[in-house]
Amino acid sequence: MHALIASPQQTKHVIARPGQRRCAQIPAAMYDELANAAHTGAPVPGWLSDSAQSAWGLDLTGRTVADTVLVRPRTRLNYSRATWEINLGCNFNCEHCYLPERPFDGLDRTGKLHLIDMLRDAGVLWLQITGGEPTIDPHFTVAYAHAYRHGMLLEILTNGSRLNHPAILDLLTDMPPHKVTVSLYGATEETADTLTRSRGAHRRVMRGLTAARDAGTALDLALIMTRHNAHEADAMRAIAAEYATSSAEYANISPTYDGRPDPMAAQHPDFIDRSTVFGGCPAGHTFFHVDPHGKATMCKVGRENPVDLIAEGLDGLLRLPSIADGQMLRTGGCSGCKISGTCRVCRPLAKAYQEAKAPLNTYCQHGQGAPA
Repeated sequence: MHALIASPQQTKHVIARPGQRRCAQIPAAMYDELANAAHTGAPVPGWLSDSAQSAWGLDLTGRTVADTVLVRPRTRLNYSRATWEINLGCNFNCEHCYLPERPFDGLDRTGKLHLIDMLRDAGVLWLQITGGEPTIDPHFTVAYAHAYRHGMLLEILTNGSRLNHPAILDLLTDMPPHKVTVSLYGATEETADTLTRSRGAHRRVMRGLTAARDAGTALDLALIMTRHNAHEADAMRAIAAEYATSSAEYANISPTYDGRPDPMAAQHPDFIDRSTVFGGCPAGHTFFHVDPHGKATMCKVGRENPVDLIAEGLDGLLRLPSIADGQMLRTGGCSGCKISGTCRVCRPLAKAYQEAKAPLNTYCQHGQGAPA
């Protein structure tokens, strides 16, 4: 199994180590040297040995490039990231979920592996596997391993409820992920089980966190702040400090991506973050989203005009940048806005808020006394 990955990334080239956050940028000439050495059986060059020792404490003395480095080829499409909903099915029923429906279906095993091959051929290095709850999909471990062998740096976005299962723990140990992000919905059973509308949810999450931490898996915690758990904010932060290498808090609850208002009932008005200005997004240009049926869109919110990768192949992605640009135009209630330069939401998300008839103060400056 490869110890390092060398990969083109847009106009750059990087060296990465599976399971490690730190990457190193290298000149194109060094990438070409590694690609040639992988074909000829040449030893690892001195510059890479020195860099690997310095960055990751990795000793490559006496090893060949072919046995050590997975050199990913340059690709025509040159995408760098993707998110993939492997399955929308979930073992929780969270009130705040942005998915309008959560059917347990999607591509079969062969289809999933074919899709991963296509993501590799599109250039994807960073792949986030999400859901629903990805770890309950029957093909999760097979799909994860396939993507790992292709030299992808994998993030699992999970509720953590199955991280204690031996097959998943073994997978994460043998093929370490780039990141495991676990959503935390409360600090007590009563609170978390209420928000997830799933009895025993909190116990399962804590068992998963404990097992993953004890197995050496680095965890990120996403603290989901709502009206149900705001009173436990400090206790949730304490759990993050005990189990995670890093954490972040999320309180801005959005409507479903098709504009249904139901999730917003969970939002706590005192936790709405109004500080971040939307500064543009390369969705559809350098990254894209794929649903459980292999349909690609600019992102998880902007799902208009999906590209059916299974039917069209990778050539369909050539249309995605223009589709994304069309969805980013300020239309409807945002046309002609004089303060759009300090808006906090992208156009696809603003459209979802508008279709949900959400109060302006939840997403728009005009609801907070801003000038018209």
